[in-house]
Amino acid sequence: MQDLGAFCRDCGAAAGHHTRCPACGSPRLLRHPEVGNLSIAHVDCDAFFATIEKRDDPSLRDKPVIIGGGKRGVVSTACYIARINGVRSAMPMFKALKLCPNAVVIKPNGDKYSKVGREVRHLMQELTPLVQPVSIDEAFLDLSGTQRLHGMAPAQTLARFARRVEAEIGITVSVGLSYNKFLAKIASDLDKPRGFAVIGRAEAKEFLGEKPVSILPGIGKATEERLAAKGIRTLSDVRRTDLKDLARIYGNGADKLLRMALGEDDRPVRSERDRKSVSAETTFDADISEREFLEATLWRLSERVARRLRYEGVGGASVTLKLKTPDFRQRTRATLLPAPTRLAKRIFDAGRELLRHEPAEPFRLIGIGVADLHPLEDADPPDLVDTTSKRHVSLEGAEDRLRDRFGDTAVTRGTSFALQLRREKERAQRQSESGNSSNSTNRPSTTKVP
Repeated sequence: MQDLGAFCRDCGAAAGHHTRCPACGSPRLLRHPEVGNLSIAHVDCDAFFATIEKRDDPSLRDKPVIIGGGKRGVVSTACYIARINGVRSAMPMFKALKLCPNAVVIKPNGDKYSKVGREVRHLMQELTPLVQPVSIDEAFLDLSGTQRLHGMAPAQTLARFARRVEAEIGITVSVGLSYNKFLAKIASDLDKPRGFAVIGRAEAKEFLGEKPVSILPGIGKATEERLAAKGIRTLSDVRRTDLKDLARIYGNGADKLLRMALGEDDRPVRSERDRKSVSAETTFDADISEREFLEATLWRLSERVARRLRYEGVGGASVTLKLKTPDFRQRTRATLLPAPTRLAKRIFDAGRELLRHEPAEPFRLIGIGVADLHPLEDADPPDLVDTTSKRHVSLEGAEDRLRDRFGDTAVTRGTSFALQLRREKERAQRQSESGNSSNSTNRPSTTKVP
């Protein structure tokens, strides 16, 4: 067993038995008896979207920031100041604003966040080829065998990585280090933000004992309630339950459930792309039934999805339309494409065709996504029937370059422009009606002449 000793997370210097770094004075020391022998990590960006917005606008630094949609939307990310007030991801916006009425609300900028995510991913891949993305802002890493390459233990390499992310990209990350993925993921949540937590083999079983079963991957609300009905609420309860009884409750995964409750997880960190789909959606401020408006929104979402596909270097071979009715019933409709694509036009055409088969009724949400991802070189092959493919690839690539240089609004297609005009017209009409209503008691009736 390698005895690494304590070291400073801020400068990397050895700290010995000091409570502060003898080199830079920082109190952020990492000390754990097994830290020199652990190599499986989970890295999670801290309040990712909100942190990026604060980085880009320093005036937001000390303010509560919520990333999300309109009043009928949900919270995508909340900064830690907003979280102190009880705001959480996936919370309805109206509830979040009741809890934190002084919050600054910012609409998500998926393209910007994807770009920063790729920058962080690039730094991860300099540490090890075994990087398994979980989402845009988190990933597992296996640094086994990298000590000779980096000249330091995995824990030190990860601390240096965290410093680089903060210095070069301007955001912060939290790191969890352990001997398997399950525990590394738990560890990364223990010391947020700017955290670095370690769970070793010697302490794992005791550490997990009284944790709720919901901490296990794959345990949703329904499964948690089903286990609770049988008196199984903690991981200690899982350990005490006979495997056959556990199988009757949980099914074929009972053995895996028991092993994780004991701190065992043999899932490897896989370097292949873990992402299975790319999607975008929006929730309307008012229910919308007009097809022209729905299609215009669908085009804008298709553009967003296509741009993410191109940045990720993939194309998708299936398209899924997502709709939600005023009573929150969700509908999904999917179709296969002749070949993988990364073009907004082809994604939109497929989504519009799916929409045309839906009844003419109002919807509160619309979304579109692509799945069955393939390498970019397989996308949009030459087609004897559709000879416009090459032109659209060139056109959308040029639009990407313009937006990268001049901002997301630098290029607006006719469909998106029509949607923008429509929104401005409706906003002006609402303001006019509001003004008319407030002044009606003090103004004589008039007749409007065209």
